[in-house]
Amino acid sequence: MSKKEAELLAEIKTKFKADARAQRGQRIWITIDSKKLIEICKWIKKQGFEHISAISVTDWLEKGVYELTYHLWSYEDKILITMKTSINRKKPVIESVTPIWYESAQIHERELHELFGVKFEGNQDLSPLFLENWQGPAPFRKDFNWREYVRDEFYDKKDEREKVYYD
Repeated sequence: MSKKEAELLAEIKTKFKADARAQRGQRIWITIDSKKLIEICKWIKKQGFEHISAISVTDWLEKGVYELTYHLWSYEDKILITMKTSINRKKPVIESVTPIWYESAQIHERELHELFGVKFEGNQDLSPLFLENWQGPAPFRKDFNWREYVRDEFYDKKDEREKVYYD
């Protein structure tokens, strides 16, 4: 572990009371309370993590949470921070990181809003990216039955050729 990584880990643990560890060289994993997300993101950016390469969602249906994962990169130090936080999947709302990483974050938040239904408070453009005229529920949620949706939307029970989809 480099000196920079050790310093980052120590400060993250003390300043933010976060669970943080070095996974391997140049890779730091952090688990943070969602209420501290913006505070730690602002601090991380000041440490030289100029690039947010991805934001993803894992739907933990049985736990009732969405786990959001942020991948943050420092070009200068060649360190990747993977930061995770959880939100309630019944009311999936979290503060947007677009004021920190601008368009780089905005496009990821739009995608996750469309596919999982996560509301990013402060993101001014959560318009659809992929689904034109979509009226159904968020399609990447684990409790979304896409087979049933497709059958009900696109097949006709009265059509002899399509009856097989209803048996």
